[in-house]
Amino acid sequence: MGHTKEDGSGSSRKTAPKEKRAYFFRKWTSVDVMRASSVVAVHLLCVLAPFNYKWEALLFGFILAAVTNLSITFSYHRNLTHKSFKLPKWLEYPFAYSALFALQGHPIDWVSTHRFHHQFTDSDRDPHSPIEGFWFSHVLWIFDSSYLREKCGARNNVMDLKQQWFYRFLQKTIGLHIMTFWTLVYLLGGLPYLTCGVGVGGAIGYHGTWLINSACHILGSRAWNTKDTSRNIWWLAPVTMGESWHNNHHAFEASARHGLEWYQLDITWYLIRFFQALGLATDVKLPSEAQKRKLAF
Repeated sequence: MGHTKEDGSGSSRKTAPKEKRAYFFRKWTSVDVMRASSVVAVHLLCVLAPFNYKWEALLFGFILAAVTNLSITFSYHRNLTHKSFKLPKWLEYPFAYSALFALQGHPIDWVSTHRFHHQFTDSDRDPHSPIEGFWFSHVLWIFDSSYLREKCGARNNVMDLKQQWFYRFLQKTIGLHIMTFWTLVYLLGGLPYLTCGVGVGGAIGYHGTWLINSACHILGSRAWNTKDTSRNIWWLAPVTMGESWHNNHHAFEASARHGLEWYQLDITWYLIRFFQALGLATDVKLPSEAQKRKLAF
């Protein structure tokens, strides 16, 4: 069955029925295998956590999840993807580096994919389109780099990052950094720190981000009249550092603040505001009243 989609003029058109993608029984690239291996390893370590458990190791896992995922939302998402604010390079680069350990890829890859998502939201070309099912938008899209290339083409939407030596360096060496970190965690803390830290912490981070791509296009409420399926889910806000105000975000993509109301928890915005108060975060973008009136129901 085809999907009905609105074009720029407000009229509707039918998209052609699309043949279902073979998610598992297909050719897997080396990138697909590495991504799948990382996801499987994290979840396997998480399953082993109750059998290799220490309170302090679990606390380390929660802290690791908080720090690395705040780096994803603060750096990869709002700073690098949407340029919602500017930082001096000596501050921008450490945040981007710490985001590596959320195991969601290097900045060039992550930013490119997310820019494609906003460019092609809810269409056949959306990298993790909800029209292809919950599990595809939640996780399966990650393991099919060839499909992403077919839909979106070359990663020519991140030339601003490709021109910087630091991001090219991370692109080439990401595996080395992650394996070194995991090795140090094991040598300094033993197996409990791998299972409770990397495993539990990594799983929390993974599913927090993934639920933005899946649940936040299916569940929740809509505060703004966007031309997509984005939703706000209040109970996900603490886990996602404020990213689950997803309808707010799709309405005002460049906004550094996603929790637009005082009662909408947005930890990432609080960090941006902190650096703004110090004079380190500049050109901080927020939606104007005119923009809000235009998209209000």
